[in-house]
Amino acid sequence: MSITLHKGDLPADIDFGTSVAVDSETLGLQIPRDKLCLVQLSAGDGNAHIVQLDRARYDAPNLRALIANPDVTKIFHYARFDVAVMQQYLGVVTTPIYCTKIASKLVRTYTDRHGLKDLCRELAGVEISKQQQSSDWGAETLSEAQLSYAASDVLHLHKLKTVLDGMLEREGRMEYAKACFAFLPVRASLDLAGWPDEDIFSH
Repeated sequence: MSITLHKGDLPADIDFGTSVAVDSETLGLQIPRDKLCLVQLSAGDGNAHIVQLDRARYDAPNLRALIANPDVTKIFHYARFDVAVMQQYLGVVTTPIYCTKIASKLVRTYTDRHGLKDLCRELAGVEISKQQQSSDWGAETLSEAQLSYAASDVLHLHKLKTVLDGMLEREGRMEYAKACFAFLPVRASLDLAGWPDEDIFSH
């Protein structure tokens, strides 16, 4: 495994192929208040690229182009948050999307444990640590522990997608998943527009 830190933007010559695992780190969970600090990416090859963003400008055209590229599927765990935060700070609509949390909720109905750590343990046979989850991602210099934690959030998403795809096909729920994934940019826009908690489909 290798971890490469990029300051400000992603280099233009990196090819992630047709699918890239994506995650983000912010200063907190309130999107308008807590700024986007990092975006982590992996092609599923055991290597992670971490973009440490300039929070004064968010001038990252190469990263924006990748996130919006219709020919590259972006694999997230809990895409709703990451898509909203990148829409807020990078000004880009993410497409197309695959969310391992949504896929898990559609097929792992035998459990209520749909966190990334749980999925990695059961479906990939990997133990990941969440020790650095509450961390100062706005620090100018990130520790090795922070970088390792950030990388771990994207290194296994391709494997999880493969296993979950098999389960979705087996249970006949792939079309539900695709419809949910396609709706995620709208769900993120609703979150940003002031409907984060209200179920607009309820009576």
